[in-house]
Amino acid sequence: MTIAFGREICCNLDSAESREWLVTNGIGGYASGTIANLLTRRYHGLLVAALKPPLGRTLMLAKLDETAVYRDRPYPLYTNRWADATMEPHGYKYVESFHLEGTTPVWRFALADAILEKRIWMQQGANTTYIQYRLHRASQPIALAVKALVNYRDYHHTTSAGDWQMSLETLESGVCVTPFPKAAPLYLLTDATPEAKFRVSAPLYNWHYGLDLAAEKRRGLDCCEDHLHAATFHMTIAPGSSLTLIASTEKNTELNGGTALERRRTYDRQLLQNWSKVSESPDWIDRLVLAADQFIVSRPLPEEPEGKTIIAGYPWFSDWGRDTTIALPGLTICTGRWEIARSILRTFARYVDRGMLPNRFPDAGGAPEYNTADATLWYFEAIRAYIDATGDDRLLSELWPTLREIVDWHVRGTRYNIRVDPDDGLIYAGEKGVQLTWMDAKIGDWVVTPRIGKPIELSALWYNAVQAMASFARKLGKPHNEYQQLGDRTAAGFPRFWNASTGYCYDVLDGPDGHDSSLRPNQIFAVSLPLDSIPPHWANSLSAGMHKQTRYTPLLTPIQQRGVVDACAEGLLTSVGLRSLSPQHPQYRGAYGGDQLQRDGAYHQGTVWGWLIGPFVLAHLHVYKNPAQAIEFLEPMAHHIRACGVGSLSEIFEGDAPHSPRGCTAQAWTVAEVLRAWLAINTVGV
Repeated sequence: MTIAFGREICCNLDSAESREWLVTNGIGGYASGTIANLLTRRYHGLLVAALKPPLGRTLMLAKLDETAVYRDRPYPLYTNRWADATMEPHGYKYVESFHLEGTTPVWRFALADAILEKRIWMQQGANTTYIQYRLHRASQPIALAVKALVNYRDYHHTTSAGDWQMSLETLESGVCVTPFPKAAPLYLLTDATPEAKFRVSAPLYNWHYGLDLAAEKRRGLDCCEDHLHAATFHMTIAPGSSLTLIASTEKNTELNGGTALERRRTYDRQLLQNWSKVSESPDWIDRLVLAADQFIVSRPLPEEPEGKTIIAGYPWFSDWGRDTTIALPGLTICTGRWEIARSILRTFARYVDRGMLPNRFPDAGGAPEYNTADATLWYFEAIRAYIDATGDDRLLSELWPTLREIVDWHVRGTRYNIRVDPDDGLIYAGEKGVQLTWMDAKIGDWVVTPRIGKPIELSALWYNAVQAMASFARKLGKPHNEYQQLGDRTAAGFPRFWNASTGYCYDVLDGPDGHDSSLRPNQIFAVSLPLDSIPPHWANSLSAGMHKQTRYTPLLTPIQQRGVVDACAEGLLTSVGLRSLSPQHPQYRGAYGGDQLQRDGAYHQGTVWGWLIGPFVLAHLHVYKNPAQAIEFLEPMAHHIRACGVGSLSEIFEGDAPHSPRGCTAQAWTVAEVLRAWLAINTVGV
């Protein structure tokens, strides 16, 4: 799919600033902004460097303010909104078109009879951003003055300049900015030759005060920011030629923009070539394959220098255990990237503690946080999908002691009262003040959806895990009866979840106030796990060790399964995912916005989650045996990739129509689950 916009979008400020682009570097760094070239978030910037990959993300180059002079007329190509609500200048009005070239955003500015192109991409594996200007059409050269606005702050914060002074050093090809001693230097360089009449001027501590960040204002956060004008690059571009500016933490980076761009294009082409070996797909699915790669980043460890992990979402999430284990099958296994899946599984095994995977890794470093009851259980599902796809007995043998330890801890009990109830085989979890499931919003001491007791998805995941363990044990020639018995006990106790009076399942059993009959989407996993696997035909092209698709004894009867799917379809389904709570519930919140209290209060109380469309579609396919209808449920996502995070899929949407996108503009598990569901429908069958 060619994602392209003309003047009807690019020159309409509301439309242009609501569409955001993203490029990444594979180590946690990124660049992001709007197609209006207007900063609206604290997270926007041309170089947000991961100084301690995959974290330590630091805004270093905020933006470039470009002015082109053509036929003696100046054209400001940038747009700024100021704290006093003024907009000056209005560079978006010169944008003739915008499109994605692979993952590279491309602007075309119309300046009289001239067309000036601008491209932005990052170097894979380095904190380096390239901004290239190419004079596609003109009757004479263009003079270009580019003001570099820099910063040096944590990407969650904003800057008020005060008397901050940075060190500026002029170099042969640009400047070096050192914000303070021991800070990582920022190199602003160019590949301009003498023929381009290149020169650089460095003003002395010229701060631009009071840039307004409209998206932060809507989120009830500090929305005013200062950036330092560090240097202005003056260049002349001849018709048919190009010049590139480079922002990097590395002094000796590749300066040839043409070489760097071809390297980026080759990388994107290879991603699609690998995918084409897996499946023939529509263009919008190919686009999601490119988006999937943006979440996969390095997490090097002393014992695992090539370790990998998954960024949960851009622009503000880091790598989370839950998001990683849920997203791994769709992002890596479904796209045929076995080695990356293997690396992630091995990397996370090293963080298992008391039978638990960490929930998140703090941005500032420090010990991982283990407040999650489901991330570890999703880990089993990720391993099951990987083993089904590859037959990698070597990795399974390596992970076996860890998996056995996890099961043992759950049987005897671990943190936060997470344990198997011996009476019914169901998973109990929770204590006051702690959020343990994926519905994890917490404001101060208030856990919005505590779900203390026996959440339905935990027991479904536990059943899936111990059934997988029984299968793993048989593969490795180890005793498997213990795991089979654990599964049988859970299967015998699971009918307790069925609520005959409503015709669907309880969300939580045995909570402080009894059973919770709220209609929530968590019951869908009792139908969707693990009904899909990797397509059998891959065995011929990608993996000699392909295993038979995994199917376990259902936890619910066929009538109950249909009741779950129908209830979710009637009360929770939208075009872009499932609501987190039925609109009929008195605590339902259909709008998502305002300050943190308002937003987090709605986060799991009606807000739509895009990733849940995958499990719903697979459950619907299982119950109704109608692949054509199942595909139709995914098709609205083909339209959504043109809105909000261009080329990717959003984290959440408002519960009320028209279900406006909110939250992160690019979310790993949304992309992953759409890919996984699409592939399962088109290749696995029923």
